Amino acid sequence: MHVFVTRTVADIDFAFERLSQANVLGCDTETSGLNSKYGKLFSIQFSDGEFNVLVPLSEGIELGALHEVLANAAIVKIFHNARFDLEFLTANNIAVDNVFDTMIAEKVLTRGANQSASLAETLYRYFAVDLDKSQRRKFHSRWNGIWTDELVDYALADVVHLPDLMKEQTQWMKSLGLYDEFTLQMMKF
Repeated sequence: MHVFVTRTVADIDFAFERLSQANVLGCDTETSGLNSKYGKLFSIQFSDGEFNVLVPLSEGIELGALHEVLANAAIVKIFHNARFDLEFLTANNIAVDNVFDTMIAEKVLTRGANQSASLAETLYRYFAVDLDKSQRRKFHSRWNGIWTDELVDYALADVVHLPDLMKEQTQWMKSLGLYDEFTLQMMKF
């Protein structure tokens, strides 16, 4: 996994050049809480499945040209529980266009099966990936905002598999005749 943490304008520009060429990008945020009214946006993560970028907003790094990637309708932005991330991004004046939500896709696929649609359990079912979510508790309002290697790895683990997950879910929804239901659910955003 190629990990790139942006800390300069040149880093942002380099990440933009690579990510703006993608058709699909896994995206995620790390925040201090569950409510954008009271919580802080600590980071935004991106992955095309190979190149994985963390923008450490908590360290005072600006999103810069990466605003354009999120707003670009030609690139599908893949989130798991997009409603949560979009709430924080919108509260920080960051526009996002063309969203695919893997949590909604999983709920459409497992309807009535009484299975969790959490990212950890979903990735385990599809790819036998075991996500360690223990680092999550370090993100709180009194966190110092400094990104350790462990925190970077934790944050990027949530996005690196999203392009492959979207591909798998889309194939299943189409083969089961559920893609129209997914589209209908996504229109509720």
